[in-house]
Amino acid sequence: MTINTKLAMNRRGLLMAAGGMAVGPMLASTAPASAQTSRSEGGGAAAAATVGRRKLGSLEVSSIGLGVQNMHRTYQTTIPSRPEMINIIRSAFDRDVIFFDTAEAYGPLEDERILGEAVAPFRDKVVIATKFGWNIDPETGRRLPGLNSRPDHIKKAVEGSLQRLRTDRIELLYQHRVDPQVPIEDVAGAIKDLRAQGKVLHWGLSEMGPNTLLRAHAELPVTAVENEYSMLWRGPEQQIIPLCEQLGIGFVPWSPLGVGFLTGAIDAQTRFAAGDIRGGETRFSPENIVANLALVELLKRWAERKRATAAQIALAWLLAQKPWIVPIPGTTQMAHMIENVGAAAVRLTSAEATELNRAVAAIHIQGARLPDAVQVLSDIEAPPNNRR
Repeated sequence: MTINTKLAMNRRGLLMAAGGMAVGPMLASTAPASAQTSRSEGGGAAAAATVGRRKLGSLEVSSIGLGVQNMHRTYQTTIPSRPEMINIIRSAFDRDVIFFDTAEAYGPLEDERILGEAVAPFRDKVVIATKFGWNIDPETGRRLPGLNSRPDHIKKAVEGSLQRLRTDRIELLYQHRVDPQVPIEDVAGAIKDLRAQGKVLHWGLSEMGPNTLLRAHAELPVTAVENEYSMLWRGPEQQIIPLCEQLGIGFVPWSPLGVGFLTGAIDAQTRFAAGDIRGGETRFSPENIVANLALVELLKRWAERKRATAAQIALAWLLAQKPWIVPIPGTTQMAHMIENVGAAAVRLTSAEATELNRAVAAIHIQGARLPDAVQVLSDIEAPPNNRR
């Protein structure tokens, strides 16, 4: 059995089990018709709830977003149906999701095109986040060595993104990775120019070092940080989340479901397809995964307790950490999108959040979160600005 098939069976089985369990009569009576019909698709009562709104700095978004990363190609290297990906994005909007996250590097370029086509009918009602920073030819998508955040390249990258997204502005533009050759002040200067032109409204950083975040925010207030964060990887809790709280910066966890692990789709017998990045992550190696599966078992127990699914508990846990944390789970399956949106209906009381945090903290994850060649590009500090 392939991991793709297992993922569909495991998560959908949990959804069906949860389908008959009412989260509360208020949810069913107040949900819009489009959300109520999602029950027949396997979403369960939780999927009928509105996702609500949160603030990233001054930018209002839905409390759960949709990551548009693998819609051109899944982790398993299969090619999804483009019409179905557009349908998923539009169905997410029908369920009150207004925050969509992509990047020029996803594809490269192709996921921006998919998102642009999907949201065109309601463009003015959604928030688009995209990213620059890899050394990518903005016209051909050809990947060149290293990173590139030179101001002239940023501006060319943004022009390409605007064209592919079929829009005249980007609500939230991130530096995807810190360029070790370009002072962050120069990057902020390029963003200032783009803001003056109305092409970028807010900016953020991803996987940067803490000093770079401080310098960036001092130069031009940062709206959000996008880093990997989940029950499986809690590294941002050490420095970055406290720093965001201090500075009033929102936090957007990428891979909030631990690249599928927290859904129960991966077990000790899982083997990854060639080209699947998870095959190079030692947290999923045979010598580590058995210990790490204790986290999945914890999620399953809480899922039963809260009449939800493991994925919904993982997302609800993130939402309970801070009111300015907004997860962006990605998917290429309609049922999983509906399930993820349903996490907004799962409420953890203060006592439950404390209890769950203690249980998660007691599980020590074995192995590294990324392959070495990818990890080396995280936590980079920008070079000093010697022109001052």
